[in-house]
Amino acid sequence: MPSPGKMKQKYAVVLLFILICASGLTSFGSYRATEKVVAEDMSCALTKALAEQQSDMISTDTIRTFNSYLKLEQLRGHAVLAVTTRQNGLRCEARCSAATIFALSDQRPASILWTMTLLWGLCCFWRYCRQVPLMAFGGLAYSEAEGRFYDAKGQQVRLTPMQQQLMEMFFRSESHQLSKTEICDALWPKKDDANDTLYTLIRRLKPIIEAHSNLMIESDRGRAYELKTK
Repeated sequence: MPSPGKMKQKYAVVLLFILICASGLTSFGSYRATEKVVAEDMSCALTKALAEQQSDMISTDTIRTFNSYLKLEQLRGHAVLAVTTRQNGLRCEARCSAATIFALSDQRPASILWTMTLLWGLCCFWRYCRQVPLMAFGGLAYSEAEGRFYDAKGQQVRLTPMQQQLMEMFFRSESHQLSKTEICDALWPKKDDANDTLYTLIRRLKPIIEAHSNLMIESDRGRAYELKTK
């Protein structure tokens, strides 16, 4: 039976997964956008530096000139020049570490989302730790934390206050059996004779329970009532 507690837990996990994905995508998107800007800046600076010295040879002056042409100040001193072999030739390239690109990217939106994700994860863990187990019997579940009954589909079973109290008594009884005296003393302690009132309560409660579960209320020779499976 999909209990309401498990259903709520499932939705909480789904939301947590969505937050994780949103945080990761936001962070990655910012990184990729910054990576493109950095690549364009380094490529432009390298082109200008090589054109100025009119040589593909890398020297101290080349590196100094290259850094002077970088528009992003944070890149200066972090970007490096390297010679690579491509198609049997030598080619000068500008490179930058992933850590530098990440530091240059705007991670504030992602940080906010990651903080929300962490807080929501802690909230889910806290709710899970304090969750009170449901009492289930015959396709009906009772949540003590919420004080509500649920059917097999997870839908709340609507009961009057008196019906609610009686069903709680049935569920808390190990045998699911209650004597008439026990019920009357608990529900109508100031009433001398509550037999008729109890009979009416049972008569109206029976169809509700049978419609939402595999349970039925059976009378034991008029002395007691038992909640049992059909």
